[in-house]
Amino acid sequence: MASPQLQLARDGRFIRTNTHSSCFSWPSWLDIVVPFAHSSSWPSLQDVLDARPRVYAVMQPSPMLRHPLLEQWLGCEACVKHENHNPTGAFKIRGGLNLVAELSAEERRCGVISASTGNHGQSMAFASRMHGVRCRILVPCGNNPDKNAAMRAYGAEVIEFGRDYDEARLKVEELAESEGWRYVHSANEPHLIAGVGTYALEMLETVPDLDYVFVPVGGGSGAAGCCIVRNALSPKAKVIGVQASGADAFTRSWRGPERVSAERVNTFAEGMATRVTFDLTFAILKEMLDDIVVLDEPELEEGVRAALRYTHNLAEGSGAAPLAAAKKYGQKLVGKKIGCVMSGGNIDLRTLARCVDIQSART
Repeated sequence: MASPQLQLARDGRFIRTNTHSSCFSWPSWLDIVVPFAHSSSWPSLQDVLDARPRVYAVMQPSPMLRHPLLEQWLGCEACVKHENHNPTGAFKIRGGLNLVAELSAEERRCGVISASTGNHGQSMAFASRMHGVRCRILVPCGNNPDKNAAMRAYGAEVIEFGRDYDEARLKVEELAESEGWRYVHSANEPHLIAGVGTYALEMLETVPDLDYVFVPVGGGSGAAGCCIVRNALSPKAKVIGVQASGADAFTRSWRGPERVSAERVNTFAEGMATRVTFDLTFAILKEMLDDIVVLDEPELEEGVRAALRYTHNLAEGSGAAPLAAAKKYGQKLVGKKIGCVMSGGNIDLRTLARCVDIQSART
């Protein structure tokens, strides 16, 4: 008889099922995650510390820089954590490096499969190529073409499927069970969270007296890793999540009495474009996150322009969102010291042109 396994339901929660695949497996911590992730299963500061050598075997700590023009615009002391300078151009590489390095021999033989809008997929493709592991990534139809090209360049098989990330994710879950891949969820993976948490270690070791840290929230792995590190090293700092109004299921779930999902998402910031919340990251953030700022599309575009104008950095919508969120926070930040996580710089040319309004910039 097949042993009981866990499968993600359409609302992002785990349900038990049976599978006959020897390779379709979930980490052992999931045995206690029905229907919510228990705190004993959460990654710890030690897990983040243990991830460091696996991450630093490939990359250096990313820059943490002050930009005088940005500080004038925001009206406070601000440090930007430039995860857009990482290999693959995003913070997600840290999680991929940590997770793939920890795969068992059997999981490596099976290969990894995942759904992504790009940055998570690039991290998995990059790390899989390093370790000689097959990698298949499903992306939504019409996904960022530059991110698709990057994933293929790193050696992944990239397949377009579904109208958004969540439809691609559901298809991945079917393929993982039927074809025997090691399914890597973009949020419900302790090794991913521990890996990306290394950026927060760098932030708080560099500037231990931050008052606020602004971080984008899509699936929530980056914000969850930040909260875990903050609680251990700088408990007085407040972690502020940032979401797009066109993809705010997490915000409504976090603020309300129960978790909700959305029928569709509508934002150019694909790094935050999720319709549901996920057990592990939601449980961590429900307890640890201090506040959320929701941005509409013009505000997200303003963030992209601010990254270019005030820091001379290229940032995608989710990567620039913390700048726009800090601006929106306004007078609360006067006299404070803040950190903004520029989580990624993988914006495609068409979106960039729309955000900066090149024709207007010429006049």
